[in-house]
Amino acid sequence: MAPIIFAGQPGFVAPEPADRPRFRRRAVRVLLLDEADRILLFLDSDLGLDPVAHWWVTPGGGVDPGESDHQAAVRELWEETGLVIDAAALGGPVLTREVVHGYSDKIVDQLEVFFSARVPAFEVDTARHTAEEQLTVADIRWWPLGEIEGTHDDIWPRDLLAVLALARRPHEWSRGPVHGAPVEESSVPAG
Repeated sequence: MAPIIFAGQPGFVAPEPADRPRFRRRAVRVLLLDEADRILLFLDSDLGLDPVAHWWVTPGGGVDPGESDHQAAVRELWEETGLVIDAAALGGPVLTREVVHGYSDKIVDQLEVFFSARVPAFEVDTARHTAEEQLTVADIRWWPLGEIEGTHDDIWPRDLLAVLALARRPHEWSRGPVHGAPVEESSVPAG
């Protein structure tokens, strides 16, 4: 495996959007709540910036070729947290949205599909994190929902509490997921 190299250095200026590689992918995100009504979030980072940019994000990631969204959510939870969960335990999909993520080294156009699940609190196992995740995930925390509204930390999706409200209305899922408006959530603007 080739080493991961980041451009982080004092005075680093991210390339213009047209000069950064642009990727398109489908991804899943999971709103993982415990019995105390806390949500599991990862503090991710863009190491190509000085100072390093940080934001909290739900577990999840890209859908592999041939995988369903449910299969990807189950796999991503196992890889990122060590949690083994049955696809039938996932609620939703709750929301789909198009999001653009601009980083210091790339731009990702992503169709995200959100699921929810309620589980007993557990100690997160990061043994299966990728080399990049081992470098960029700075913290993992079960957040009380009351603290999210008052925090000044960046959280993606930025409207996490509204997405959680959708997750609490399973009777509406039979009509299909809500389709959110396109948004940008970036450490370095994509446009």
